Amino acid sequence: MNLMPHLIVAPILLPLFTAACMLLLGEKHRPLKARINLGSTLIGLCISITLLLWTQQNGSPASIGVYLPSNWQVPFGIVLVVDRLSALMLVLTGVIASCALMFAMARWDRAGSSFHALFQIQLMGLYGAFLTADLFNLFVFFEVLLAASYGLMLHGSGKARVSSGLHYIAINLLASSLFLIGAALIYGVTGTLNMADLAFKIPMVPEADRGLLHAGAAILAIAFLAKAGMWPLNFWLVPAYSSASAPVAALFAIMTKVGIYTVLRLWTLLFSGQAGASAYFGSDWLIYGGMATIVCAAIAILAAQRLERMASLSILVSAGILLSAVGFAQPNLISAALFYLVSSTLALSALFLLAELIERSRSSSESLIEDDADALPALVEPPPRGTNLDDEQKVVVGQIIPWAMAFLGLSFIGCALLIIGMPPLSGFIGKLGLLNALLNPAGLGNDIHTPVSTAAWCLFALLILSGLASLIAFSRMGIQRFWTPLERPSPILRRLECVPIVLLLGVCVALTVKAEPLLRFTQAAADTLNNPERYVQAVMESRPVPGPDAKAALQEVQP
Repeated sequence: MNLMPHLIVAPILLPLFTAACMLLLGEKHRPLKARINLGSTLIGLCISITLLLWTQQNGSPASIGVYLPSNWQVPFGIVLVVDRLSALMLVLTGVIASCALMFAMARWDRAGSSFHALFQIQLMGLYGAFLTADLFNLFVFFEVLLAASYGLMLHGSGKARVSSGLHYIAINLLASSLFLIGAALIYGVTGTLNMADLAFKIPMVPEADRGLLHAGAAILAIAFLAKAGMWPLNFWLVPAYSSASAPVAALFAIMTKVGIYTVLRLWTLLFSGQAGASAYFGSDWLIYGGMATIVCAAIAILAAQRLERMASLSILVSAGILLSAVGFAQPNLISAALFYLVSSTLALSALFLLAELIERSRSSSESLIEDDADALPALVEPPPRGTNLDDEQKVVVGQIIPWAMAFLGLSFIGCALLIIGMPPLSGFIGKLGLLNALLNPAGLGNDIHTPVSTAAWCLFALLILSGLASLIAFSRMGIQRFWTPLERPSPILRRLECVPIVLLLGVCVALTVKAEPLLRFTQAAADTLNNPERYVQAVMESRPVPGPDAKAALQEVQP
């Protein structure tokens, strides 16, 4: 019996059972719940990596895995599908969740009740959104992850967090209502909500009903683009993410990517070049809406005075870049965008965690844990104030830098280089791939000469200018936070707070060294998205597993 297809549902069931167990334990067993949470999250990451490796079996049916949880015939039953794109998002979610949880275990998980159960429910919703293959269950998983995010957003209380959290809840409830309206219109026209079945039926929609179909798709897109952070639907994002606790904000860095993933998945399936009169519907809105997002976020980042706000605005810049890249419908551009998505999301998650430590280091009250046994030690004990080093006959040049400040400074430089897109880290590779794809619409090695469109030139310029704006903003912030001479003690950092940042930046370094395998993977994912027939065929040809009675009847019929 092949157990691999059953592994597709494991990322959803594992956090569901883990959350149920932690709710039964109650708040008195918080250390045990933290260990169970971390263990379950790491197991989920291992399962995601296994699924990703499974999808790399090129040319075999296993490269797209289909699972029917209810064992009903497609398109009537629930369908879960894992391909290269969804597996990549699963692994990215697992990595970020593991690091955010380790950071939270240092102190943030004690700031409110039911943190660990909400964290697992959030993971369940994220994994389900990436795996589902029909619009109804996509709505269900969206509501699951949003319900958990409401509690996590308010975790730790505080006036700013509650105020922005209420706006966050109101906007997402409105987006969910639009989701239902758009899905209902599409169902009324096509009679199905299964994504593969929709891709099969949309080209055959009568011309009289096509306006209603496009209206439903547009309303649905508003819901997704509001979650993805497209201008002008993104006014809620910066206050909400800036006010959330550091580990929650780090996990929320993947939340906007859920909206972008959904837009990419549905748009390439339902409105591909094979969709007849609906082919590439809304592409101009994606391109120019993404560009407007880049412009507004790049201008705002120049005025940002807090590191958390800069990180939130950087999320909007990356969202604009990704949405514009999707609108061009070029496989080589989508491939580079997927590489950029992975690199930028990891860097932004690390920056949210780092912002907590940097802002805390500026407060003199943080010297309260001087005797913390888990604190990061100093590199060299600084000499007492007023000591004449020449009289002591010590050869010391410059100022002694403690480990904590060295760690914060180097981590800040690493995050800045990744987000700006400067060499030599993976952010530069991602942006270079985007620039190269914009100038070569037909792809490298293709003899067909395709002129570069005006929109491509505009996005090319915005990629460079937004990087320049980020460079100015991060340089100013670095000078203010690290070079301004303030008399304050060296910050005391816990190891559990430093290890996740090191891991996230370490993964980015690994992506830099091993960029070629990931680029091959994203190129294969982009080719599959550009040719959705294989996805549709894999889903529509899946069959329920026959029960014992059906097997016995089949054996009687066979000679």
